[in-house]
Amino acid sequence: MIIDVHGHYTTAPMPLEDWRNRQIASINDPSQRPRVSDLKISDDELRQSIIDNQLKKMQERGSDLTIFSPRASFMAHHIGDFSVSSTWASICNELCYRVSTLFPDHFIGAAMLPQSPGVDPKTCLPEIEKCVETYGFVGINLNPDPSGGHWTSPPLSDRYWYPIYEKMIELDIPAMIHVSTSCNACFHTTGAHYLNADTTAFMQCLTSDLFKDFPTLKFLIPHGGGAVPYHWGRFRGLAQELKKPLIKDHLLKNIFFDTCVYHQPGIDLLTKVIPVENILFASEMIGAVRGIDPETGFYYDDTKRYIDGAANLTAADRHKIFEGNARRVFPRLDVALKQRGH
Repeated sequence: MIIDVHGHYTTAPMPLEDWRNRQIASINDPSQRPRVSDLKISDDELRQSIIDNQLKKMQERGSDLTIFSPRASFMAHHIGDFSVSSTWASICNELCYRVSTLFPDHFIGAAMLPQSPGVDPKTCLPEIEKCVETYGFVGINLNPDPSGGHWTSPPLSDRYWYPIYEKMIELDIPAMIHVSTSCNACFHTTGAHYLNADTTAFMQCLTSDLFKDFPTLKFLIPHGGGAVPYHWGRFRGLAQELKKPLIKDHLLKNIFFDTCVYHQPGIDLLTKVIPVENILFASEMIGAVRGIDPETGFYYDDTKRYIDGAANLTAADRHKIFEGNARRVFPRLDVALKQRGH
């Protein structure tokens, strides 16, 4: 199978965005806040939004299954309070669940969390439990910066986050470390904030002993790890100066990287620097970069093409990247696939 571990519902029907705009407009006047029941999206609308977009491209490019979560830039945890975030997360997760029931062979869910700046992460636990135990989701997206580019939360190594980690261990799920929209003008959302966060998350783990407390905790750092593979020597050297173990022992039993890197040289570097066992196939398609590369004539986010074209990979390596590693990092995905005969 070709399993894409990083997909977002970026093509949700327009009533979702309209409802969200009404919710945001009413933040200072809760009496005007829209009801959840006001949002009406039919199954036919959901089908059309997927068939014409993600599913069409999956079939064209040869991928089989996508781990599907709400649109990352729409999470916007910095907007409103916990009540706003909780309602919004619940709505978005339910839509992804409905997509997974309409296209069970092609989509399986990962949950957005109802995070809010300064709010105890324990408030996210009911949504995690619902999504995993009721919806059958196989992972979560954890935003290390709910402030939207101002980084007011403690680092991921802080005990502040431990309730979420404990729940992840209990449910045997990984977390993709994924920020949302930047409201800081210094950081472009997809071109800077996302990649900064990927690099920052890795460094927060490197400088800590988080995985001594949680030896089975699993983080997936998206977008190829931000700057991490390109500066692998720097991180190895910093670990050495900090008297940490070798990175392969300190972090690589717990941290994994996806292939949302949108050119062949980038994938070549990723697969040469990072052990194959730590790389999971992903495209984040119909996402941040949607155009066609004039140098190749193919879509930038057609990442399967780059894995196929990486000369240093063997057939066994490609199997790990396309399928084997995803089954290992997402144990509930493996169980779900086996139940379906895969």
